[in-house]
This record gives sequence, structure tokens and C-alpha cells, in this order.
Amino acid sequence: MEPRETFAPTVGELGESGVLARVLAQLSEASAVELGPGDDCAVLRHEGDIVVTTDTMIEGPDFRLAWHDGFELGWKLAATNLSDVAAMGARPTALTVALAVPLDTPVHLLERIAEGLDAACRALAPGCGVVGGDLGRAPVVTAAVTALGDLEGRAPVLRSGARAGDVVAYAGELGLAGLGLSLLFAEGLASDGTASADAVPGLWAAHPEVLAAQLAPAPPIPLGIAAAQGGATAMMDVSDALSIDSERLARASDVQIGFSSALLERGFGEQSGVVVPVEAMLHGGEDHGLLATFPADVALPAGFRPIGTVVEAPKSGSSVGAEPVAAHMDTGQGAGILSLDGTALVSRGWDPYIVQYPGTA
Repeated sequence: MEPRETFAPTVGELGESGVLARVLAQLSEASAVELGPGDDCAVLRHEGDIVVTTDTMIEGPDFRLAWHDGFELGWKLAATNLSDVAAMGARPTALTVALAVPLDTPVHLLERIAEGLDAACRALAPGCGVVGGDLGRAPVVTAAVTALGDLEGRAPVLRSGARAGDVVAYAGELGLAGLGLSLLFAEGLASDGTASADAVPGLWAAHPEVLAAQLAPAPPIPLGIAAAQGGATAMMDVSDALSIDSERLARASDVQIGFSSALLERGFGEQSGVVVPVEAMLHGGEDHGLLATFPADVALPAGFRPIGTVVEAPKSGSSVGAEPVAAHMDTGQGAGILSLDGTALVSRGWDPYIVQYPGTA
């Protein structure tokens, strides 16, 4: 008989203390830590005001284990939160992670998630690390990550500071993640419509750029501080789609945003050898890049590319293109707030309560 260790123990077999020991063994210490995992709370050092954000990912609506391995899932959990911290102009310092899983989940999956979390922190935000969290039981794999960041004496960059005449700019990948998700829904489903792992190795081999953008995104975290220091008037992470998140920024700033297809194509029409349509750039989602606005007389920080202009919001009853603004300002779909080449643009993308996956009606 082979030793028991050659079999994959489940969390139900190993118990919380055993699982925790294995998870903690995969993690590096964060630079800001005074006291790390093992007590009731972690203790951190910070120079300035602290920014805090939380994101939840649930198996089913947010990810499919058939498409993700544990490392990729852990990486994505970190990346999606680190980008929120960066979008405030802060330096990511720490993550706390709560994981709830079914009892029959192999402990190895949690180890791989921890490895991915740690690797993403080291690669994307050196000095940041997991400082604590919680383990629990749930019908499906559920993760909640809280990220903290240090403003280091800087003022936060909010969504509400964009001004008419500002340049709209973007940093990071744009549209690739949405193409990756569309590919997975087109070729990664079994005959019964459920996610299947069978096609994933072949998709990785044929389309590594878009699969990586979707399953293990690499947002430009250091550029958040660069934008803050470079005079950004407003900034936010783009997670749900460029059009949806631009609408949010425009509403917060009481302005309109006009995109240029020529600028979008010039800056992002080809990425890593992949041709990306403007439609995918605007509505794909999950790229986790940084959308920012800058005064027109300020040089854009390296890594940011212009994609449009901030426009003064017209008074009620005036028009954008052929559409009256007053008829659209409260639709929540961007029309009258966004435009593309002077034509009103309706925002589309991810909404957790209005689920429409690629290829569905």
C-alpha cells in the first residue's frame, strides 16, 4: 500500500489547523507587518492614510474551477484587489483572505490558491502580502479578499475629479480578458453547457495571451502611484468594462467622456500580437487596467495612452449626436454621458445581477 500522503487529503479529512498550516507555508511576509498571521489580528505599519477595498469571488458566477487551476485563481484574487488600491494612488501593503470551500475540496487546491496569491503580490506589488484571513465551509468555493494600501502622505485620487478638457487615458491591457472569456465560453463548455477542462490545455497553447489576461491578469499596479504623482485628476480600476466604468467616473465627476476610435486603435489595437477590436476594448471587461484623466497640458506618465477627452456636461435638453441628453441621463447605460467619435455610446459589460455571458442572448 502507498503511503497516505500520496493521496490528496481533503479539508474535511485534515481539519482547520492542518489546512491552515499548509496554507501559511505558501505565503511570504509583507513588508509592513509588525505582527502577521497567528494572533487575532495582524499589526501593520503605515506612513499615511490607509485605503481599504474588498472583493468577493464565488464559484459559478465569478469563476469556473474547470477553467482555473488554484494558482491562477489565487493570482486573480490578488490582482483584482491590488488594482483597486492602485487606482486610489496608494501602494498596496497587505491582503486578508477568507476562503470557504466544500468539505471534499482537496487541500492542495487551497495550497495552490495561496501560492498564486503570494506570487501575484510579489510580482505585481512587491512588499505586499497576505497577513491574515479565515477558513470556512460553503457549498461552492467562495473567496473574499480585503486589500489595504498606504497613501504615503499623498491625497487619494478619486473618481470625482475629472474636468472638462482633461485627457482620458488608460494603462494596462484592454479587451484581451474579454476575448479570453468569449473563447472559453465558445470552446470550453461540455455538451450540457457546463464548464469543461478538456479544451483548456489546447486553448492555452493556441491563445496564451487572451487566456492569461482572463485567468491571471497582470494590471500595472505601480502606475497608480505614477498617475497620482503625475497630476491625475480622477482615476479608477476598470473591471466591469471600459464603457461601464467610464460612465461611473463621468457621473461621479458630473462630466461626459468622448472616446476616439482612432486613439483606441492606435494605443490598443494590437496587444501581444493579438488584434483587439474597439468593441472588445469598450465592453469586454476584467482587464483591471487603470482609467485616469489628466490636465491637457500635463505629459502622460509612461504606460498611459490617450483614448479620449473629458467634455463638459451640457445642460438638460441639449444633445450629444442626434440623441437628446435629457432623455438618457438617468438610464444607467451611458447614453448621453459617453460617446464614440461623436456618436452616443451605450455602456455594456459585467453586472453581477444582470448576468449575460458571451454568446448568450
